[in-house]
Amino acid sequence: MNTSRLNRRFVLKTSLTSLVVPGWLAAPAQSQVLPKAAGNYPDQPIRFVSPFPPGGGNDFHARLVANELANVTGQTAIVENRGGAGGNLGTKSVADLKGDGYTVLTSQVSIMAINPVLYKSAGFDPVRQFMPITQINAAPLAIVVRSESPLRSMADMRALSQSTPGGLTFATPGNGTLSHLVGVALEKEGQIALTHVPYKGAAPALSDLLGGQVHLMITSTSSVAGQIQQGKLRALAVTSSRRVGVFKSVPTLEDAGFKDMVFDDWYGFFVPAGTPPERVAYLNRAITTVLRSPSVTQKIIDAGSEVVANSADELTLQLQQDMARWGRVVKLSGATID
Repeated sequence: MNTSRLNRRFVLKTSLTSLVVPGWLAAPAQSQVLPKAAGNYPDQPIRFVSPFPPGGGNDFHARLVANELANVTGQTAIVENRGGAGGNLGTKSVADLKGDGYTVLTSQVSIMAINPVLYKSAGFDPVRQFMPITQINAAPLAIVVRSESPLRSMADMRALSQSTPGGLTFATPGNGTLSHLVGVALEKEGQIALTHVPYKGAAPALSDLLGGQVHLMITSTSSVAGQIQQGKLRALAVTSSRRVGVFKSVPTLEDAGFKDMVFDDWYGFFVPAGTPPERVAYLNRAITTVLRSPSVTQKIIDAGSEVVANSADELTLQLQQDMARWGRVVKLSGATID
């Protein structure tokens, strides 16, 4: 993929919302409480920070796990949304904390692998300031339109874009996100005329898509699976062959004739550096137990992705590989955000 012409101008926005985990996500997973770790850990609630506003894929996975965690740890969990700057603000707020095992960052590939090289000052170092716990899932991104849209394929999208002044508008959860870079790849390599419309998260982007303010949206499968199930949205393509749930029959970009365009998205949990290893190990056991419970696994599949629930070392390796891959893409493009 030729990345030398990626867009160089971006806009940053911030938001801050704090919410307690709701009880509507699911019936509790049937799990026994794990024995305490050293120091009677945990003996107080665990806080999950989602660095995007409520309603998107990051928020969905944070709440899905937090809602079930009491069944495994014996302690309640809350989710705090700290959105802004493509996830940087909330991420930095966790990076600056003492690592005690009571604050967990819900993060994703765009924040940990892309932002540190895309932004002149992301405000955090994903390797030096964080310790991985586990990868939640792996999934493609989805390219979606309203059900009323005349677009029914990527071929339609290319044709209409070339006859539309200024091209088609595409919404994403923010500047510099994986969704944004996929859109740039489609524009530069796929001959699709597009104009990027960044939002402060998937939820406000989705709201404007449903309201007809933008032509299409590129985002995580979990952010739009519900609207596809309800018939409000239609998926034109996904970015990899990891198709499950309502996306099982959706063509990949390569199926649609776009070569060398395979992109996987993932979410994962991290804690601040310095967190005692026994607490990291406990969180890994507790969270993977939740992720592997039948009810939670099914919800992740229904949201369009595969459960991973791996070890901290495996997530470390995945992050290293993605940092190398996306770091090269961003550096070759010359794109930066102040």
